[in-house]
Amino acid sequence: MRRLVECVPNFSEGRDQAKIDAIEAAIREVSGAYVLDRTSDADHNRSVITLAGEPEAVGEAAVRAVGKAAELIDLVHHTGAHPRIGATDVVPFVPIEGASLADCVVLAKRAAREIWERYGIPVYLYEAAAQKPERQNLENIRKGQFEGLREEVLGNPDRVPDVGEARLHPTAGATVVGARKFLIAYNINLDTSDVSIAKAIAKKIRFSSGGLPCVKAMGVDLRGRNLAQVSMNLTDFETTPVHQVFEIVKREAESRGSGILGSEIIGLIPRRAIEMTADHFLKIENFSPGMVLENRLEDALLQSKEESRESLAAKAKPFLDAVAAPTVAPGGGSVAALAAALAASLGQMVSGLSRAKKSLAAHADVLTSSLAEFQAAARWLAEAIDLDAASFQAVIAAHRLPKRTPEEIGRRDLAAEQAMKRAVEVPLEIARQAFRVFDQLRQLESMCGPSMISDVRVGRMMAATAVRGALENVATNLESISDTQFAERTRNESRSLSSRIAEDRTPSGRSII
Repeated sequence: MRRLVECVPNFSEGRDQAKIDAIEAAIREVSGAYVLDRTSDADHNRSVITLAGEPEAVGEAAVRAVGKAAELIDLVHHTGAHPRIGATDVVPFVPIEGASLADCVVLAKRAAREIWERYGIPVYLYEAAAQKPERQNLENIRKGQFEGLREEVLGNPDRVPDVGEARLHPTAGATVVGARKFLIAYNINLDTSDVSIAKAIAKKIRFSSGGLPCVKAMGVDLRGRNLAQVSMNLTDFETTPVHQVFEIVKREAESRGSGILGSEIIGLIPRRAIEMTADHFLKIENFSPGMVLENRLEDALLQSKEESRESLAAKAKPFLDAVAAPTVAPGGGSVAALAAALAASLGQMVSGLSRAKKSLAAHADVLTSSLAEFQAAARWLAEAIDLDAASFQAVIAAHRLPKRTPEEIGRRDLAAEQAMKRAVEVPLEIARQAFRVFDQLRQLESMCGPSMISDVRVGRMMAATAVRGALENVATNLESISDTQFAERTRNESRSLSSRIAEDRTPSGRSII
């Protein structure tokens, strides 16, 4: 069964499109995560990117986007009409198909840990992922915005993040991550610049002030357009439909001597919401079928399917040609990394298929964790293909340094030693990662269906070959290392990895290699 989730990260940048381009590019780097929509607003100084796909891919893409935003956005110098506490202000995960809200809670908590561990950005959990009842509501977490929270978190235990230390990132602030049902971000622009009217209407209609169920609202001053706006989040459009909100805002505006200039959707809207409401009745500006979530996702999946029709042989040929070329790199180390990455990919396939089977439901949590581990390993091992080639190119470059004087000879020898150590460390790490994949596949064999055991064992054979191949590169490169302590430590670890591979057996007692 296909499993799809949506993620709608909000970034505190709506004016510099180059920065938003870079954040979007970081998302698109993750295979299986599809960017469906992007909306920016200069007055809010905020952008919203909608992405969807398999949960693990969407989670990784969201985490990378948070990291890229932290590089590019400095909240110390940020101004805008929309409240915010982070460069990436909020990251909600939403179930679409074959995934539950509980699945999205697990995904949100995993993403929160990654955001803190990779980038040092503390995280608050909200909505269904909230650890405290008062944090279910995003407004409670945002109270005081970046400037106020930055000071309060240092001494108020009630404001301590759920993940990370009691301090904000100096420029990226904090990020709020959670899981929720589908939310429609819906704004109504009034034909007045008097923001007090928008604020009065927002107070009248929002649920927290006794208004409409599942409606959050605030009045916003759109100075760039000389307009006042009622900015809303509709958290359950079936309980309070969009057209009902529109009619009430219209009535409240007219009672205050104003009217509606138009309305706008930020991001995407579910097909069901459109079916409940005639788009012309809402006066939605520039409405098109492409704004419907399901339509956009179907287009993205269709495009991906078309792109995948290219033969696998054609996709593999550039790397095969690079290995076959009469150059020293890529060589054996890169090939070992590829073999291990293929093993990890088989682990992903088997984990993903197995956890969808009702007969293996007892292992679902372990299989989900296993899938994430195989994905992380495959990503690193794929990058290691280039790392190994680059490390050996560095050795060549060091040997080409001038050696006309004793000083130059000394510098050349030092550079060569350091480069050669790196040329040992990279394949050694490939061997370590390959062994972890080898061991994880062994554990997976007892949790998968009989039809997939051969895939697991092929993966283990690939991983075992990767370990031995990488260690062969280690041994060869060690011969040029003069640091005897480094060489001895490395040889000891190599012997240990090699022996653990040789001693391993399948559950039937047969050697895997």
